[in-house]
Amino acid sequence: MAYESSGAPDYYNIDDLLTEEHILIRQSLREFVKREISPNIEQWTQDAHFPSEIVKKFGDVGAFGPTIPAEYGGGGLDYISYGIIMQEIERGDSGMRSTASVQGSLVMYPIYAYGSEEQRKKYLPKLASGEWLGCFGLTEPDHGSNPGGMTTNIKDMGDHYLLNGAKMWISNSPESQVAVVWAKNEEGRIKGLIVERGMEGFSTPEIHNKWSLRASCTGELVFDNVKVPKENLLPNIEGLRGPLGCLDSARYGIAWGAIGVAIDCYESARKYAMERIQFDKPIGAFQLTQKKLAEMLTEITKAQLLAWRLGTLKNEGKATTQQISMAKRNNVDMALHIAREARQIHGGMGITGDYPIMRHMMNLESVITYEGTHDIHLLITGADITGIPAFK
Repeated sequence: MAYESSGAPDYYNIDDLLTEEHILIRQSLREFVKREISPNIEQWTQDAHFPSEIVKKFGDVGAFGPTIPAEYGGGGLDYISYGIIMQEIERGDSGMRSTASVQGSLVMYPIYAYGSEEQRKKYLPKLASGEWLGCFGLTEPDHGSNPGGMTTNIKDMGDHYLLNGAKMWISNSPESQVAVVWAKNEEGRIKGLIVERGMEGFSTPEIHNKWSLRASCTGELVFDNVKVPKENLLPNIEGLRGPLGCLDSARYGIAWGAIGVAIDCYESARKYAMERIQFDKPIGAFQLTQKKLAEMLTEITKAQLLAWRLGTLKNEGKATTQQISMAKRNNVDMALHIAREARQIHGGMGITGDYPIMRHMMNLESVITYEGTHDIHLLITGADITGIPAFK
C-alpha cells in the first residue's frame, strides 16, 4: 500500500511535513533497532536481562540527548527529530526507549538547563557518548504522584551537603554512574544534585520480579549520610519547577514513543490477518478483523498528528505542560488499546514470544503509569479547563 512506503503507516502523508533530515534520522534509527534490538529483545525480556552493551551503542547512534547542543556532545537537533528517535526505539521496545529517554530528558537535560558550565563540560559529553549511564531520582516509596511531599533531604555542612533518603522505581539506577537527585533543603525548598557512584553511603539496589519493562534495569537510590560536594548542586533551579521541567521533556518523548509500539502491533496484526486462514479465507477478509485494523490505523493517524503538532510547538518554544500531558496520556492509552486488539487478532499465538504483542502490552502497563499516571494527566487537563486542581 502506498501509505506504507515509508515502512510505517502514514495514512495522512505526514512524511510531507518532515524534512529530509527527519527522514534520514528515522531510517538510521530504524536500521539500528532492526540490527541491535529486534533480533535479541524477546530473549532479553524472557531472561529479564538488561544488555549493558546497548548503552555505548545508543551513544554511537546519537540517541542520547539529541536536542543538546553539539558542543556538549549532543546532536543539536530539533524536537521532531527527538520524537522520531524515541518512536523508532520504542518500536523495538519500551524498556530500550526508557533507557534513552531517561538519559537524554531526565539526566542530560537538567544538567544542561539548570547546571553550571563546569557541570555541563564534566558530565554531558560522557553521557552523550554512552561512556556513562545516568538516572533521575524523584519518585519515592511513599511519594509518587505527589513529588512535593518528598522526604529525601540535604543539610548544609559548610563545605558539602549531607544527603539522606531513598528513591524508588528508578530506571537505569543499578547500572548508573551518575544520578540527578531531587531533595529538600533545611528550608523545605527542592534542590537538584548530581550524585556519583562511589560516594560513600550511596547504593542502588535492583528491583526484581517485574512483569513489565523486563529488558530495562530498574532500582532504588538509597542515601545514607552521603557527602555531596557543593559544586554538585544544580545552581540555576529551585522548587518543583526543576524536576517537572525534565518530565515535560520525557513525556513529550513518550508521546512519540507510544506511536512506535502501536505501529509495531498494528503491522504484526495486519500481516497475521492476511496470512492466517480460517473458514477457507484469510481472517483479514472478515468484517470484525477489518474493523479492528481500520480502528487501529485511525487511532495511530490521530496520534501522529497530535505528536507532530506538539513537536512543532516545542520547536517554537510554545508547548505547554498541559499540552504535553494530553499527548502522553492519549498516545499511551491508544497504544495499549491497539496492543490488546492486536493480541485478539493473533489468537493464541498472540501470547507467545514469537510475536511482539504481549511484550509490548506488558511494557505499556508501566508506560501508562510512569512519568505521570493516566489519571493524573487527565486531571492536569481538567485543572487547565476549569482552573480548579482536583488532585490537591
